[in-house]
Amino acid sequence: MSELGTLYVVATPIGNLGDITLRALETLKLVDAIAAEDTRHSVGLLRHFGISKPLIAVHEHNEQHSAEALLRRLQAGESIALVTDAGTPAVSDPGAVVVQAVLEAGLKVVPIPGPSAVIAALSASGIMQTGFCFEGFLPASGSQRRKRLELLKAYPSTLVLYEAPHRIIECVQDLQTVFGGARLLTIARELTKTFETIHVSSLTEAVDWLEADSNQQRGEFVLLVHPAPQVKAEGLDDETQRILKRLLQELPLKQAVALATDITGHKKNELYEAALALKDAV
Repeated sequence: MSELGTLYVVATPIGNLGDITLRALETLKLVDAIAAEDTRHSVGLLRHFGISKPLIAVHEHNEQHSAEALLRRLQAGESIALVTDAGTPAVSDPGAVVVQAVLEAGLKVVPIPGPSAVIAALSASGIMQTGFCFEGFLPASGSQRRKRLELLKAYPSTLVLYEAPHRIIECVQDLQTVFGGARLLTIARELTKTFETIHVSSLTEAVDWLEADSNQQRGEFVLLVHPAPQVKAEGLDDETQRILKRLLQELPLKQAVALATDITGHKKNELYEAALALKDAV
């Protein structure tokens, strides 16, 4: 490599091997070693492209220890590529501990961008809004999952989640409970793979769709919860609506209306009707 003691964070295909970049291949060929989430998985990828390099296991159970070992090798002048099983390391996958240790040691970290399930799903969703919140995997426990979703409910833009096949129906049911059955959901399943599926429907319809076909419950999922539709109350200016919406996120309806009345000077009955409309839309 052009520089010694550098950690290269290399994105690899999430399914279709043709998605690997020329820069990723060049990097993997030239580094001294490759740190992989699962060496058995990565050796197949490397073999496909005719690459033979020493592999170092770096997974969630040994990442702290591995970070120290990798740091010593980098400080000795070796160049190392960090890869995960699929996609970009350190994004809901191991790697962040290693990257942080290398940065704190003052060594260079170079991203080699490429495939990302998050961006692939968003690009094919048709959602016009540019902002999004990437939450990754929700808690496995149903009660903890719903508690987390309640905290995310007020977020105004697209919510991006990962989910495992054995929890997909329970997760979508919890989304329906918390966000309401009318909210739109994009299910992006098995992206770039043979059975890739992108399905857009309401949350109520999404539960029925999943339950109707067990094949749609298999594979890896990216879930995109669409933003809530914007509701405009008649007779209220944009700033008053903004204030009312914000207060409703933090306070019970009556308290929010009372405070909005004091702040804006609008009539209480007018604000109360607007608040009801806004609450019904969420």
